[in-house]
Amino acid sequence: METRQLGSLWPVSALTLGGGGLGQVWGETDRDEAVATARAGVDAGINLLDLAPLYGRGEAEQVVGQAFDQAIPAHVRVTTKCYLGTIAGEDVYPRLKKTLVRSLETLGREQMDVFFLHTNIRPDDYTYLENSETQDQFSTRWTLYEQSVVPAFHKLISEGLIGAWGITGVGVPRSVMEALRADAAPGVVQAVSNVLDSAGNMRRYDEPAEPRNIIRTAVNNGVGVLGIRAVQAGALTREIDRPLPDTSPEMRDYKKAEPFRALCSAWGEDPALIAHQYALSMEGVDSVVLGVKNRAELSVGLEAERRGALSEDALSAIAKLRLNFQIPRMPID
Repeated sequence: METRQLGSLWPVSALTLGGGGLGQVWGETDRDEAVATARAGVDAGINLLDLAPLYGRGEAEQVVGQAFDQAIPAHVRVTTKCYLGTIAGEDVYPRLKKTLVRSLETLGREQMDVFFLHTNIRPDDYTYLENSETQDQFSTRWTLYEQSVVPAFHKLISEGLIGAWGITGVGVPRSVMEALRADAAPGVVQAVSNVLDSAGNMRRYDEPAEPRNIIRTAVNNGVGVLGIRAVQAGALTREIDRPLPDTSPEMRDYKKAEPFRALCSAWGEDPALIAHQYALSMEGVDSVVLGVKNRAELSVGLEAERRGALSEDALSAIAKLRLNFQIPRMPID
């Protein structure tokens, strides 16, 4: 499998195996199939596993721990995440360390290669139009991030518990890009990388999404990029594989993506495969995270990587669908 440089860190495989599918976030699977999928991914050349205790309440990390008998191959790197919100500054480091140590014990490791802040980052004075009464649960204020979260990550590095840290870049775009330009920037950002430029239900803010500006800002500042939501939680596949209300962001995206499915049908192609190829073709994306839950879905991602980047003609045909059109904004950096 092709390897790519992850920012200023180290080379990684073009595909990363995510924990969402293994933890049954994206539809049902069983433990045996999830374990077999994790092993098959590593056997196929994937050398980065992107996990989190919140994937199935620890299920994804338990799957990987079982798959490798708590002895993940030395060449395979592992990430985990913490959902923090906005809490007292003095509680940040203990919270991060507690969840990190639990993940290390589950996986049988002494160090995590990357530890991500998974909550949205927002300006101090920002108020979300929806669910503002609970915004401190799903978002982290900039001052807390800058004064408490970043120092906590650096302390964990000094203790040898993590090798690097990162952020999930689905918060308020201007705050995410400010974090990427900071002197104490993360080593990696997880950025939306799909035909729709959509984070689906991960997006909380009302302004236009700016995933391509986020990727560009990361590249310009030496920050690695893990592409997420390549099939937008199923919206870019033939059909959604789990029950969802019609009003959900994923179902709205599924309906919006009908022209993409029609184009793939005209090509005689599986839309999930083309969506993965598209993400792998995006400039600045170092590795694409697969949210697969079984070996059949894994094989689609592997085939996309084997084929390589989409042709210019294919990319042009997709661009003409204008599925990622938003209110224009001046690119930053």
